[in-house]
Amino acid sequence: MNVGRFAASWKYSVLGILLFGGCLSSPVLAQGDHSHMSSSQPMTADQKTKMNALVKIVRESTERFRDVAVAQAEGYQLQFGCVSGPDFGAMGLHFVKGDYIGDDVIDPTHPEIVIYEPLPNGRVRLIGADFLVLADVWNASHSGPPELMGQLFHLFDSPNRFGLPPFYTLHVWAWKDSPTGTFVNWNANVSCDAFSGSNP
Repeated sequence: MNVGRFAASWKYSVLGILLFGGCLSSPVLAQGDHSHMSSSQPMTADQKTKMNALVKIVRESTERFRDVAVAQAEGYQLQFGCVSGPDFGAMGLHFVKGDYIGDDVIDPTHPEIVIYEPLPNGRVRLIGADFLVLADVWNASHSGPPELMGQLFHLFDSPNRFGLPPFYTLHVWAWKDSPTGTFVNWNANVSCDAFSGSNP
């Protein structure tokens, strides 16, 4: 996989979203609504332990990125505007590390994406991380979907609002609580209202 080509195509898809976002139809938006809401069944002790351990690892591994300049210095670049959902809050600002895209490695200490929320003062706040692997790359050497410490990834099929081939993703809201679950795609407590197009 040519990482540079992937990053370029991602940037072009973002430009399309920014230019034509107001014209997207609801069926296209629905592709990103696989939110896997938390179940009414209580978690087992083992599930809680794994969940807490994953959140702890992500927090420890990304704490230095609370300063977005540090993330940028390490190769994370804003690839989208501010991604908001039709009904499920927002995903926020995705800073992607192109060097981590294109393989089937899933490492809780090295997320492909770190996520920020724009603030009214023009700054940004770290809110989580996103682990992403292209479906074709993963499926070529695995018989089932990716899983990270007990958490199954969500599949975004194609066509999707990002203009990407099918991909698996797992959001970890390690720095901002999500009322519908720690690993859902859309966080109802996140807003893109303060995004000016120039943050950070």
